Amino acid sequence: MSDRATLVTYAALLVMTAAAWASMLSSPMGGDMAGMEMTMAPTLRDGVAFVVAWAVMMAAMMLPSAVPMIGLYAAIQRGASGMTARVAAIGAFVLTYVAVWGITGVPIYFASLALMAVSPATLAYTIAVVLAGAGAFQFSRFKEMCLRHCRSPLGFLLGHWRPGWPGGARMGLAHALYCLGCCWALMVVLVVAGAMGLPWVLLIACVVAAEKILPRGEWIARTTGVVLVLLGVAVAFRPQLATALRASGM
Repeated sequence: MSDRATLVTYAALLVMTAAAWASMLSSPMGGDMAGMEMTMAPTLRDGVAFVVAWAVMMAAMMLPSAVPMIGLYAAIQRGASGMTARVAAIGAFVLTYVAVWGITGVPIYFASLALMAVSPATLAYTIAVVLAGAGAFQFSRFKEMCLRHCRSPLGFLLGHWRPGWPGGARMGLAHALYCLGCCWALMVVLVVAGAMGLPWVLLIACVVAAEKILPRGEWIARTTGVVLVLLGVAVAFRPQLATALRASGM
């Protein structure tokens, strides 16, 4: 039977995910970047706001697929002494995991600014290369290794176990890095091809969750790879499709 710490963990994850999605629905990042493109005068404040919004979006997209890992970690914490210590360890795991994904917003911000400066033709072929490259990555050994760790919560926890909240932070960092290694190409597709629009956020969040949680997730990843490669080839031959992809995101 689940103990109180495990139930609190699931409830907190539900609240965090719901709050992140509510924020996303009320202010999609694609619209924010479109407004920035109109002014073309980004400031430090714009950069900070972008990174914060990116962190919220990553929480919305990645926390659902991380629930099995975090839930099992919370359940194993039953052996820890004291509710406070257990909550601290679980909190350190979750916050470190989200923070790593949030930090990736820094290079994404500068990449987004760079995309605004390229010509439409260059952007179209860039999108084609990104789509095909992301599709090819889905078949790589590195993707397979990272996905295997993400799909095996018990194996990950047994192999990376550290006690206390410092251990929780280190384990959250390790899991986030495996998760980042597994999903970085899809996030590049989201930024370059999808303009961080809400439809693309929903689609890629579903793909990530399916890869990590559903049976035969490896085959889901490969199927996604085939689709991305074909889409990249299509954009290369018909560059106007790039505009349609980004417009659908906006």
